[in-house]
Amino acid sequence: MTNLADFGYRQELKRSLSLTDLLIYGLVLISPTAVFPTFGIIYNMSAGMVPLVYVIGVVAMFFTALSYMAMSQEFPLAGSAYAFTRGTFGDGAGFIAGWAVILDYLLSPALIYIGAAVAIDAVLPGLPIEAWGLGLLAINTVINLRGIDSVTRTNTGLLLLQLASLALFLIFAAVAVARGTAGAHLSLQPFFNAHRIAPDVVLGAVSVGVLNYLGFDQISTLAEEARGGPSLVARATLLTLVVTAVLFVSQSYLASLFVLKLHAFPAGKASYAGFYTVAAMIGGAWFKAALSIAGMFLAGIASALTAQASISRLLFSMARDGRLPRSFAHVDPRRQVPDRATVLVAIVTAVLILFFSYRLELLLTLVSFGAMTAFLFVHASVIRHFLWRKGSRNWWRHLLAPAIGFAIVAFVMFEMSPNAKRVGLCWVAVGVLIVLVRKLPLGPTRGVR
Repeated sequence: MTNLADFGYRQELKRSLSLTDLLIYGLVLISPTAVFPTFGIIYNMSAGMVPLVYVIGVVAMFFTALSYMAMSQEFPLAGSAYAFTRGTFGDGAGFIAGWAVILDYLLSPALIYIGAAVAIDAVLPGLPIEAWGLGLLAINTVINLRGIDSVTRTNTGLLLLQLASLALFLIFAAVAVARGTAGAHLSLQPFFNAHRIAPDVVLGAVSVGVLNYLGFDQISTLAEEARGGPSLVARATLLTLVVTAVLFVSQSYLASLFVLKLHAFPAGKASYAGFYTVAAMIGGAWFKAALSIAGMFLAGIASALTAQASISRLLFSMARDGRLPRSFAHVDPRRQVPDRATVLVAIVTAVLILFFSYRLELLLTLVSFGAMTAFLFVHASVIRHFLWRKGSRNWWRHLLAPAIGFAIVAFVMFEMSPNAKRVGLCWVAVGVLIVLVRKLPLGPTRGVR
C-alpha cells in the first residue's frame, strides 16, 4: 500500500473500510433503486427506450471505471479526480478538475434529497417538497459528523431495505407481465423501437441516464479510509458498476412493459413519479406506497448520506492543498472526520434544495455535466501518467481504453441540453479564471511520484 507520506501528507482520516464497506458505500451512493425517480424523465427523453439508455450508459461508464481504477492505484488520495489530475498535470489543471467535480458532488446531495421528497410526497402529500428535503439533510448531517463508521452502519441497514423493495418489484412485475396486467407483454421495444429511435433521442437521454451510475467514481474519495489500500478501491469500483448495471436494466425493462403504448408521461411531477404510476398498475396503491417509502425515500436518505461524505472529503483534500480555505481541512481529532467541510456542505445543500426543488431536469443535467468534465480529466490523466511519464506499453489499458472513454464522454456532453452546457461551461470558466488570478503553476506537483 502506498504511504501517504510519499505524497507529502500524513494519515489523519480513520482507515477502517473493507471491500464490503466500499461496495455498500458505492451501491448506496448510486442507489439500486435510482431508476425509480428518473424513469419517467428518461422515458420521455429516450422515446420509451429506457433499458437501451442504461446499456449504452454502462458501456460508457465501463471505460471510465477502468481509468478510475488505474489512477486510484497510483494516487490513493481522498481528492479523486482532483488528486489524479493535480498529480499528473499540475496544480492548475488539478484545480479545474476539482472545480468541475465540485459541481457534481455539491449538487448530488440536493438532487437526491429532492428525489426522496418527491417519493414521499406521492404517498403523504401536504408538506412542501423543500420541507422533506431539509429535514432529511439535518438528520444526515448529524450522522456524518459522528464519523465514517456511523455512515457505514447506517448505509448497511438502508441498503438492505432498498434491495428488499427492489426484489419485491421484480417479483411482482414478472408475475404481472405473465398475467398480462395493463396489457403488459414481453417485447424488445424498450431496447429498440424502429419507429422512434434516432441518435439525438437516445444519446440525449444517455446524458441523464449515466447520472444514475455516478457514484462508483466517488469510491476513490475514500482511498485514505480503506484499510486494504488502492487495490481494494479499484476492485470495489468495478464491482459496484457491474452490479448496478444489471439491476438498472432489469427493473427499467420490466417497468417499460406496462407503458409500451404511452408516448410520454405528462411534464412535471407526473414524469418524476412515472415509476410509481407503473407500480400502482402492478400492485395497487399499497405497492406504490411501499416502493415510494422503502425504495426511494429511505434510499434517498442513504444515498445523500454518502454523497455528503464524498463532497466533504473532496473539499478536505483541496483545502489541505491550499486550493480552498485551509480551515476546511480541519479534522475532528476524536471522530477523525472533516467536520468543518461537512457543515459547509450541509449549508450549501440547504440553499440548493430551496432553489432546485421544481427544477429537477436542470439539476440532473448539471450534475451530469460536472461529472463528465471530471471524467475527461481522468481519462487524459491516464494517458499522460502511464504513457508519457512511465513509458507504459500497455496500449489497451493506458491508451485505447481511456481514449475510447474520453470520446464517449465528450459525445454525451455534446448531446446535453443547451441550458446545462451554458451553466456548466460558465462554472468551468470561473474555475479557469481562479487559476489565472491565483497563478497556479502547471507541471509536476511536489510530492507526487
